[in-house]
Amino acid sequence: MKKKKVVVAVTGASGAIYAKVLFDQLLKLKDQIEAVGIVMSDNAKAVWQFELGNQDYNHFKEFTFYNKNDFNAPFASGSARYDTMIIIPCSMGTLGRVAQGISNDLISRAADVVLKERRKLIAVVRDTPFSLIHINNMKIVTEAGGIICPANPSFYSLPQNIEEVAGTVVSRVLDLAGFEQESYRWQEK
Repeated sequence: MKKKKVVVAVTGASGAIYAKVLFDQLLKLKDQIEAVGIVMSDNAKAVWQFELGNQDYNHFKEFTFYNKNDFNAPFASGSARYDTMIIIPCSMGTLGRVAQGISNDLISRAADVVLKERRKLIAVVRDTPFSLIHINNMKIVTEAGGIICPANPSFYSLPQNIEEVAGTVVSRVLDLAGFEQESYRWQEK
């Protein structure tokens, strides 16, 4: 199996728990991964601190973190061959910039690269309700080859805590990214 090179972008939308659970799961899947590059916006760090009460994103030393304006990051170019980008949670502002091709930071540039190279972009949008502008931006990103995966948890696995609830979304994201993983499957033992 070819190992994956993954970009994870964390924006300032509410839902830092999704990023935390994804980080934890990626560590468990390290045998399937060649590289993980992380970009967090300033707002993402502030939201993480507010919602989770810590700065534990600093403890994921296995990943390489990049400044949001570091256009020298390898995944700012298609030649680096990062095959998957996950934006989790994806703010509507970030989605709008991606939809319109506005590459004004490393997150939107990396998304632009992934789309132009016909690789996998997964945007875990986390907002409600959606305006028509949001819906049109989701349509544009989808037509460009991206996958919109709303942060809508499922409950048929009977999650017992907030991390398990978030894990239902992260499990779907990892499936969409092509990882082999153990997770709850409807009507399977």
